Amino acid sequence: MNTSATESGRTIKTLPGSPDPLGATWDGKGVHFAIYSENAERVELCLFGRGKPEPEVARIPVYSKTGNIWHVYVPGLEPGQLYGYRVHGPYDPERGLRFNHNKLLLDPYSKAIAGIVRLNEIHLDYSPGQDTAPDSRDSAAYMPKSIVTDTSFDWGDDSHPRIPWGETVIYELHVKGFTALHPEVPEELRGTYSGLTAPAVLDYLHTLGVTSIELMPVHQSVSERRLLEYGLSNYWGYNTIGFFAPDPRFSGAGVEGEQVREFKNMVKALHREGFEIILDVVYNHTAEGGGRGSTLSFRGIDNPSYYRLDGKNKARYINYTGCGNTVNSTNPAVKRLIIDSLKYWVSEMHVDGFRFDLATALFREDPDYHRLSPLFEAINNEPELSETKFIAEPWDLGPGGYQLGNFHDPWSEWNDKYRNTTRRFWRGDEMQVADMAYRISGSSDLYELRDKGSFTSINYFASHDGFTLEDMVTYEKKHNQANMEKNMDGNNYNFSFNLGTEGPTNNPNIIEKRERQKRNFIATLFVSQGVPMLLSGDEFGRTQKGNNNSYCQDNPISWIDWGLDKPQTGQLEFTRFLIQLRKQYPVLRQGKFFHGHPINGNGYKDLTWLRADGGEMTEDDWKNPKLRSLGFVKSGDNIKAIKTRKNPEFENTVMILLNAGPEPLDFNIPATAISTTWRIILDTAYRDTSGNLGERSSGEKYSMADRSLAILKPVYTGQL
Repeated sequence: MNTSATESGRTIKTLPGSPDPLGATWDGKGVHFAIYSENAERVELCLFGRGKPEPEVARIPVYSKTGNIWHVYVPGLEPGQLYGYRVHGPYDPERGLRFNHNKLLLDPYSKAIAGIVRLNEIHLDYSPGQDTAPDSRDSAAYMPKSIVTDTSFDWGDDSHPRIPWGETVIYELHVKGFTALHPEVPEELRGTYSGLTAPAVLDYLHTLGVTSIELMPVHQSVSERRLLEYGLSNYWGYNTIGFFAPDPRFSGAGVEGEQVREFKNMVKALHREGFEIILDVVYNHTAEGGGRGSTLSFRGIDNPSYYRLDGKNKARYINYTGCGNTVNSTNPAVKRLIIDSLKYWVSEMHVDGFRFDLATALFREDPDYHRLSPLFEAINNEPELSETKFIAEPWDLGPGGYQLGNFHDPWSEWNDKYRNTTRRFWRGDEMQVADMAYRISGSSDLYELRDKGSFTSINYFASHDGFTLEDMVTYEKKHNQANMEKNMDGNNYNFSFNLGTEGPTNNPNIIEKRERQKRNFIATLFVSQGVPMLLSGDEFGRTQKGNNNSYCQDNPISWIDWGLDKPQTGQLEFTRFLIQLRKQYPVLRQGKFFHGHPINGNGYKDLTWLRADGGEMTEDDWKNPKLRSLGFVKSGDNIKAIKTRKNPEFENTVMILLNAGPEPLDFNIPATAISTTWRIILDTAYRDTSGNLGERSSGEKYSMADRSLAILKPVYTGQL
């Protein structure tokens, strides 16, 4: 048994402990602590009492070391104990070493963190103006503390919903922004994990028809100093400091460990209602920034192990992320950290999937992206993650960083080509018809060789990053002045639409054109093969007043205004109708690609591309730069013999007509083997969601408005 003298003169008896598990683990009698550092010379565990600021009540030398893991067991400690580390070693930035025992450090395996970081100069490891000299100021009073947690929880009969990809409809939302202004959520629960389980919220999600709730980052995060100086904060949370700790910003139950239980209660409640939870995770970088960044955790524990450093000058960080640093996922200990974090969120917190921010950065191997990197193999071979949904944002800012289509099973990918093409097509750009055909049919040009087929593609026209749907049809340019970056931030994709005027208007003609364009996007999303993702609020016209980069706007610019849900626009009901239509028609959510092959020898094909005159598209048609219209008939593979077919079996065939041109267009209804009569079940030129807008027979014309989409189904007449 080791004996450790404390600063208060008391003695604390400790045991060596063991190198596994990492982090702080309570066993009912005491707490086991373990932390990885390859280059440290000495490690101290610091215990803190309650108070503001928390007093440091003990500083315990961690004597035991196995490999590169330092460990100690402290009998008598209980859940709720606040702690941190001081790590000793050389301060030599040019060698990548930034040890400074004056800086209190968070445990990378913290299951909960008490408080938030408000960055200032005291978090720097170097003296201001003297980059090569360590700073001597103690940061403990300005640091949040890691918390020992009790992981026990009554999950009851909770289980993962395991929603098949073909039935998945993803709904991207921000925990705070979704309920911050919700009038039917109790005020004390607005903006919290618990707020997402309020009856009004659950009822709304059910009636909307989504299946999988994708939460923007909920790992503990930090706001950048620049934002704090302007009175702003990192609202989105893509600036992580704790890969295991739920962010206390969203806790209504408390911030000293209670946030863990509140998160679990949220998951349990959403699972009970049949919803999946997907976390947007940021493992590619941390909140510590670059060479002049802050020392909060990893940087002071073992900088060259946790980060990718410039080989010529290790004082500089490789920055594939645009956020100052890139996590060194090639290091086995860091790889383990990521795997352990994923396993924790699945096994202990019961989440169902992950969307990886800037995923390419994680799978780089000195320095190129490698689709068979050891980290890929480790994630894919982990039994506890075998049924977990994985979604990659398949790019970063490094060389060769754009890797769309180059991940592999079982991963799906955010498909920005889908976003870009649908915007260009409906804007009326030239040479978009062929690409639009690929996107709406599942992007076989990208995913033909994948076993997941079209389920590899996460289709979206808008996400948190960029214009909302409402702003996309309202503004010609971004309006990010509130971000205090002189409107220089945010993407410069000019995918807005010249519909008559910039900004809001009372002109009824312009309003109707905008409403139709919104219906076009919603309809296109839910008739496309692949997995649809809808940005929360886009179903009823949420606006950010033209701000296409609201990452720092923790205010009504980003929060959902539920007062915008106006029945007279019909947009919410229209979205619900499309989601239900997708569920009704298996042909709209098949993973396999359609190739125009004959089905069952009955004279019709699984996919037929059509011109407006009713004829099949030719090679020259696909190359026609002026063509802005397209139609297709798609039939599923479970169609039975015609003579034995009943009317419900026609639900597996649809005809989709698209006119992105600025003028009305007549489509000739083609003669097909499956039916001679077709019912119009939706037309974006109208708000009607009755499912019956009349019928047309083969050879008749169907008049389409400019920039509109129509969906038709075959009608069984008893004779074919």
